[in-house]
Amino acid sequence: MTAIEQTEAARPRGTRLPRRARRNQLLGAAQEVFVAQGYHAAAMDDIAERAGVSKPVLYQHFPGKLDLYLALLDQHCESLLQAVRTALASTTDNKLRVAATMDAYFAYVEDEGGAFRLVFESDLTNEPAVRERVERVSLQCAEAISDVIAEDTGLSKDESMLLAVGLGGVSQVVARYWLSSASPIPRDKAVQLLTSLAWRGIAGFPLHGSESH
Repeated sequence: MTAIEQTEAARPRGTRLPRRARRNQLLGAAQEVFVAQGYHAAAMDDIAERAGVSKPVLYQHFPGKLDLYLALLDQHCESLLQAVRTALASTTDNKLRVAATMDAYFAYVEDEGGAFRLVFESDLTNEPAVRERVERVSLQCAEAISDVIAEDTGLSKDESMLLAVGLGGVSQVVARYWLSSASPIPRDKAVQLLTSLAWRGIAGFPLHGSESH
């Protein structure tokens, strides 16, 4: 069931949606249109029609198409960041942390709403406001990973950040390839393979304050 269908199913007949619920409905409709058509091909008419509202209602909530796109981007960048942070905090076992973080990217990419396309495959990265958001969430995810690497290995901030950018980049690129290629490899197996590759490198750095690897 889509976000729009969920909203409509929860609304009693003959009642107006509260402002927040209407906004969520419009965002859900916009996501479906932007993911399917891309920013440039999408029109506010398409989004209003998909949401089952008039254009004036849509413009009451979002002054223009870019405002709507940026609101969606903010929402889904935050979702990715929270998923990575949750994965990192889910265990103190470093190999399991790597696996959980990899899986967070795979889960994000696999989500049926296709929101990852707005973050990783946007056709609007020439727009400064979009580019800034995409670069910021990539940096924030890397910083979260870097903090754990630095704490556990004693590597410098710059060294830890370099490794973190690599881990995050590999995770999202491989996850997108896995999805787009319709790989017969199950997600848990794909995550396990990628974790094994990453762990062989990360495990080469000794734990901070330990002589053993």
